[in-house]
Amino acid sequence: MSQVTDYSLANQGFSAFRTELNNILGAVNTLNAGSSAPGSIVAGSLWLDTTSASTPTLKFYDGSDQISLCTFNYSANTVNWLDSTVSSEVSGDSSPQLGGELDVVTYDIVSTSNRDIDIAPHGTGDVVLKADTVTVGDAAAAATLRSSGAGTLTVTTGGTTDLILSTNNGTNSGTVTITDGVNEAITLAPNGTGIVDVQGSMNPSLSSTGKAMVLGF
Repeated sequence: MSQVTDYSLANQGFSAFRTELNNILGAVNTLNAGSSAPGSIVAGSLWLDTTSASTPTLKFYDGSDQISLCTFNYSANTVNWLDSTVSSEVSGDSSPQLGGELDVVTYDIVSTSNRDIDIAPHGTGDVVLKADTVTVGDAAAAATLRSSGAGTLTVTTGGTTDLILSTNNGTNSGTVTITDGVNEAITLAPNGTGIVDVQGSMNPSLSSTGKAMVLGF
């Protein structure tokens, strides 16, 4: 850490010139660090106030006043911006926007105090999940897919493909297949020797194509 009284190099012998130049470069290299403002300070100067050795303050001189910009916490390796309109935390920005892709690395997007996480597109915008597999729920609880309020929940495909419902990732599971296309079938296919069990009031014109069918009334 070093400070100098000015940045002006006087005419002098080589040895004294080198010493003064090294002192000036040392001051520049350490942001004019010291426990008080350097004598060389002019409007527009930055300097590091080291009154607190572990949390020094970066200051800007505007020609009449010292403006404290931020403090550095050497122990926590953090920066604390002192102007209330500047924040390194998203919580300090009332309308944050990303300037690029958000990479969560190995972390999750979480909430606290049992709060929901809302994803709310503007206007007619949709939520698009660009993944081959979307997992709902945690490993220890049943999951529910439902509509919000009285709205109708529609499950469909985005193109001319079939819609298949199964359990256990399709392993050792029966399937319900809604085949895409005009006049195509809805196929109920039990696994192995399983049956199609229809319970409740029903139309008696149902028929079976090889599997046993249990009709409950």
